[in-house]
Amino acid sequence: MIGEYVAKPSRLVVGLMSGTSLDGIDAAIVRLSGCGLATKAELVAFVGRPYDAATRGRLKELCTVERSDVAAVCGMNFKLAEAFADVARQAVAEAGLSMDDIDLIVSHGQTVWHIPVDAPDDPFLPRSTLQIGDLSVLAKRTGRLVVGDFRPADMAVGGQGAPLTPYGDFLLFRSEEIGRLVQNVGGIGNCAAIPAGARQDDVFAFDTGPGNMVIDQTVFRLSNGARTYDDGGAWAASGRADEALVDELLRHPYFELPPPKTTGRELFGKAYAEAFLGAARGRGLADADIVATATRFTARTIALAYRRDVFPRCAIEEVIVTGGGARNRTLLRMLAELLPKQRVTNSRALGYNDDAKEALIFAMLGNDFLCGVANNLPSATGAARPTVMGKLALP
Repeated sequence: MIGEYVAKPSRLVVGLMSGTSLDGIDAAIVRLSGCGLATKAELVAFVGRPYDAATRGRLKELCTVERSDVAAVCGMNFKLAEAFADVARQAVAEAGLSMDDIDLIVSHGQTVWHIPVDAPDDPFLPRSTLQIGDLSVLAKRTGRLVVGDFRPADMAVGGQGAPLTPYGDFLLFRSEEIGRLVQNVGGIGNCAAIPAGARQDDVFAFDTGPGNMVIDQTVFRLSNGARTYDDGGAWAASGRADEALVDELLRHPYFELPPPKTTGRELFGKAYAEAFLGAARGRGLADADIVATATRFTARTIALAYRRDVFPRCAIEEVIVTGGGARNRTLLRMLAELLPKQRVTNSRALGYNDDAKEALIFAMLGNDFLCGVANNLPSATGAARPTVMGKLALP
């Protein structure tokens, strides 16, 4: 079965992605040829299905120590696998294909907890990670080979298990002429620095901090649940950011850590957003000003990360914003103001679907797994060596 896959000159692969923003499931149908540095990828179709309010609420609870429990994690592991299967089938049907046309399904899963380094005071909390959405259930429901659960292999060889997409960013966006930064703004922001003419070992990457996570939770609370995100950044555009409050937020110790580094809801999730909201209300800020401040915070964390950890190492001419944050015009405007020497754009301007990019990259990671090609980027994760990440579930 695997031999047949590898022997094909091209393969149709469904990449599934559900990120830290907890907004839903993305499915990208990708035609792939080759593997590793010789990979060629063509996006055939894309479907994004948002989580319903109940599912999103339960996932937020699972990512909160005070509200989570083992039974809820166990049940959601299977429920999300069913949802992933549904979205995969939907994407295939809308593309006018059948499941028999699909060679492979690749799933990142839904991260519910991530411990990037050993806990200093608890021997039972080593570096570890947990993504749910069971691979066997997904394989049985779709009748296809399924590859997923990538992060643990990188952690097993000394890495932090994230960020993983810079490997694909390098394959998609490398340039001989200009240095590029690929900035994904999902729930968490992460960047991949790709110097002009870079080889694989020249790429470095890390999580810059909150992406949409604090903005989305703030909008949700201020709208009493009527909105889950700031559409186009319109609410933020109507307010004025409190720069002094942003200065205080930037004192968080995460921003002082050197790369490689990763983070998630364990640091910047619901509890953090609630504390931010309390501080903003304590300063008498209007709702629009609070959303503007949350957006400014994300923009400044990104610019700060570049000034500290990227610009001293390499010349960057272009910043390519991807993910949900690429649709936030206010965030893009703020980044352009903070980065006057760089051209700030999005991946759509280079011919890629901003929403589909991460699902497409995970399709590539799964393809490399079946081809036996190392698919982590040690310069991004801190791993001691390249390794093949992923696990296989048979139909």
